[in-house]
Amino acid sequence: MKLGKRYKEVSALVDKSKTYEPKEALELLTKTAKAKFDESVELHVRLGVDGRSADQQVRGTVVLPAGTGKTKRVLVIAKGDKAEEAKKLGADVVGAEEIITKIQGGWLDFDVCITTPDMMGFVGRVAKVLGPKGLMPNPKSGTVTMDVAKAINDVKAGKVEYRLDKTNIIHVGIGKVSFGVDKLFDNYDTIMNAIVKAKPAAAKGTYLRSVTLSSTMGPGIKTTYKM
Repeated sequence: MKLGKRYKEVSALVDKSKTYEPKEALELLTKTAKAKFDESVELHVRLGVDGRSADQQVRGTVVLPAGTGKTKRVLVIAKGDKAEEAKKLGADVVGAEEIITKIQGGWLDFDVCITTPDMMGFVGRVAKVLGPKGLMPNPKSGTVTMDVAKAINDVKAGKVEYRLDKTNIIHVGIGKVSFGVDKLFDNYDTIMNAIVKAKPAAAKGTYLRSVTLSSTMGPGIKTTYKM
């Protein structure tokens, strides 16, 4: 892959042999984010677990104190009082069986799907569509619930989900470069604390193998984190 001139210039600011303190890394990250748009800040955590084992899965949700910097479109699949409640609380789309038909037709204009337990039978019909895109509601992420109000409020407040990928790495956005170092650090610290607390009892050896921060168009910056 051929690297652009701008990328080479900002990469030269990062000492690849060094592991930076979190705030130092974030200060450096804001200097290397030179795109013409407000770049997202991403956290990549490699864990010393075996994600193929059911007892070593790492997954959860956390509300970032400074939010995500993104406006998420929320779909709520519910009926009756819960549907009315969702509409009043600002859900972007609310529906029931007709939404399932719409999704089967290729519609996916939403970022988070929340549903009540009684509707999971219908939602299951589109699991193969929603699952690969990370949109399938799940009780562990708080998106299959009777407390629709809390689920919507959490998403709007900046809730993010973290989970292992096939290579035992967690990738999660922690805000925008425009947040500044202090707010980004608060988000970073919150998500890292959650990941550490989620350490499976079956995990052996070093849990946090590497922690890296980057902006959308910037280089990776290795970061320390003390458990």
